[in-house]
Amino acid sequence: MLEPQSAALFVLLIAMFGVLVWRTLAARRIAVRVLAACLAFVPAMTFGVLAVNKYYGYYQTWGSMVADLTHQDAGAASAVPEVDFARSQAGTLDGSHAHLTQAERQGYLVRLMVTGHRSHLTRAVYVYLPPQYFQRSFRAYRFPVIELIHGQPGEPQDWISVVGVTRAFGRLLADGRARPAVLVMPDANGGDRISLQCLDQAGGPQDLTYLAVDLPGQLARTLRVRAPGTGWGVAGYSEGGFCAANMALRFPRRYGAAGVLSGYFAPFGNRLAASGPLVSPFGGSSELRERNTPLDEVRALPAGTVIPAFWLGAGAADGEAVADAETFRQVLLPRQGYVPLTLTPGGGHTMTTWRAELRPLLAWMTPRLAQPPAGSAIMATPTSRKPILAYTRATASSLADRKTVATPRSRASLASRAATAAPRP
Repeated sequence: MLEPQSAALFVLLIAMFGVLVWRTLAARRIAVRVLAACLAFVPAMTFGVLAVNKYYGYYQTWGSMVADLTHQDAGAASAVPEVDFARSQAGTLDGSHAHLTQAERQGYLVRLMVTGHRSHLTRAVYVYLPPQYFQRSFRAYRFPVIELIHGQPGEPQDWISVVGVTRAFGRLLADGRARPAVLVMPDANGGDRISLQCLDQAGGPQDLTYLAVDLPGQLARTLRVRAPGTGWGVAGYSEGGFCAANMALRFPRRYGAAGVLSGYFAPFGNRLAASGPLVSPFGGSSELRERNTPLDEVRALPAGTVIPAFWLGAGAADGEAVADAETFRQVLLPRQGYVPLTLTPGGGHTMTTWRAELRPLLAWMTPRLAQPPAGSAIMATPTSRKPILAYTRATASSLADRKTVATPRSRASLASRAATAAPRP
């Protein structure tokens, strides 16, 4: 009843504040009045912090908050092991048979440092291997993959500790509503206050190349997963939603499906340093901008061009995101026929919305990715009924430093943009 977002806790804090204020006014002794006034700041401050937390839908349990404040996050070596697959003993990940036994029941979360051969970027990547990856009946099976792109400011472990993707995925698998897949959560920006929007920055980091070319290729050579193509999906929320849409359209042969949660569909300036100004990702090139604007990309495609299947979601109370999603959906419909659009009742541009939309997204995407391409010998193996437990103590970064994590980027409505845009030849 008294978790960080519970109504009972807010009522209790108001009552405590009221009692202390009354004691400040009613006490005869000055020392008591001063003490009560000082103590009144505690529930008032706590109320303010928790109100911000509730608005953005961030911490849901005291455990995640405590673990965050004590730095027991997804980067802690005791929680998420760093694994060098090239040096690991065959079949044991890190050389420990105990870990392998646990992985067969719970799945396994590892942290990798992956260097891109083309982009020359080195980033941390969290990889979740489902229990089936270690089970005897799946030894010859190459798993589909979903790249999950976080928002900005944000970190890849937000998918685990805040959105709860491993817990949600486990319940879906246990209920038979999803198929086994490997989840890949890369660092999309290379820094908490950096915003690259998964684009190749003119004269700067080649983020798109790293995420859409280098990373899938490296993981396909390292893990027992499908090669980039119809068995790979990409999804993201907020800025990560733009990333998912653009990556899928720029590399349609490397992805079979894309999920956009409260995303936008036209790029903005990049921030290359925490305190630096916004700069053009394209060095002033209008051609590059059009090639990385999902609305323009879809309109420019020749008739009959096959593109990845799209799934769209937004909070029903986030009018701008809803309008953007509906505009993009209308552009997609002539090519996809049916474009799922999930609107979360009462949801805004918050983690609460993205947690709610995660299950329908995975239930839609994983069976689609598990389907083998025509003529392929890869067969989809029935889903195990064993639940997946997240092998991590990962938690979100500090609320004080990340209180704007769910704030939508300032952007013009795509509905008005679409209405005024000149038709493409």
